[in-house]
Amino acid sequence: MPAVPPDIGSEFHWDPSLLTGGGPPWLPPRHELFATGCGALAALLLRLSPAGRLHLPTYFCIGVAEWLSARIPIAWYRHLPDGRGPRWETLRVRDGDLVLAQNLFGRDDGSPWLDWMRAHPGIVVVEDHSHDPVGEWARASQAPYALASLRKTLPVPDGGLLWSPRGLDLPRPAGGASPGTELKLAGMLLKAAWLAGRPVPRETFRSLQGRGEGELLGSGGPAHALTAAALPLLDAYAIRRRDAANARALTAALSPKAASQPDISPTPAISPAVDASGWRLLGAGPFRVQLLCRSQNGRDALLRHLAAHHIFAPVHWRQDRTAFWSGDPEAAALADRMLTLPVDHRCSPADVRRTAEVLRAAAESAAQRRPATGPAPAA
Repeated sequence: MPAVPPDIGSEFHWDPSLLTGGGPPWLPPRHELFATGCGALAALLLRLSPAGRLHLPTYFCIGVAEWLSARIPIAWYRHLPDGRGPRWETLRVRDGDLVLAQNLFGRDDGSPWLDWMRAHPGIVVVEDHSHDPVGEWARASQAPYALASLRKTLPVPDGGLLWSPRGLDLPRPAGGASPGTELKLAGMLLKAAWLAGRPVPRETFRSLQGRGEGELLGSGGPAHALTAAALPLLDAYAIRRRDAANARALTAALSPKAASQPDISPTPAISPAVDASGWRLLGAGPFRVQLLCRSQNGRDALLRHLAAHHIFAPVHWRQDRTAFWSGDPEAAALADRMLTLPVDHRCSPADVRRTAEVLRAAAESAAQRRPATGPAPAA
């Protein structure tokens, strides 16, 4: 039987109960389905043959950015998870450039980007909706191109959705399916068996899932046949509602003031200060809940504490300043201190309560150990 308490977070398992076939159609009428969003973007770059650079937000997946940098020169513009949106003065484009606009944690507003595109009609913008592929911005997009890495929010082993809100021609996947997808699918199936009480060692499916992620990076081949068949049967809107509701419930449990927030609350402006708990909430949205901790050591200690209670919280995204990174000290400093609480559609009300209880206990323990000092250090 699975360990008690059960895992919260970590990789998705295969869940046929979600194949309801209900809900309104959510896939764009014209689209291409790649194995990965990164591979879809690479295929688009090959199609467009840009003469310039690809501009990426400084708070971004560094592994993806490094992979892309081997294919096109990279430039960076500042966009932090602070609710202020892109810093337009840092987005210095010239003819032949492309820009990747990111809906970070599903809480950004597309209207500033629409204004920017109107002011820069010669620049190709590709929107990344991986954190909220069926949100309002994605549905109302007017960008030349948009993409979403679907396995970040939906229980499928792969899937890089590429579409053109303007109806432009799209590249098609090339080559065969990635072997990483087979590894991911095997891990999903074995995790489902483990959750059902079968004698599957946890390390077996976790190893398959980890190896699969490594193999998948950058795959420009087609999505797996199971992914392509399952996506139209998933009620992506219902899954998004459950994601957002659980994020809201956890935020309300940790902060009474959050109970009156709207369904999808924006990320508040970040200040260096945190409260006595050692962290502060950064709002609830369709892509989980983010915490800003007092320090990197405090963040890493909280990650270990959560994992000890079978709550596996990812970090979006670490930046190693001694290796490939954005060059933005503010982005790297925030990445040092942030983590994502993995409350999604899989969580029951009991899971949400347990996550809140574990966090409150950690905060109380940290407060008892912490000497009375001045304000927390700046980010």
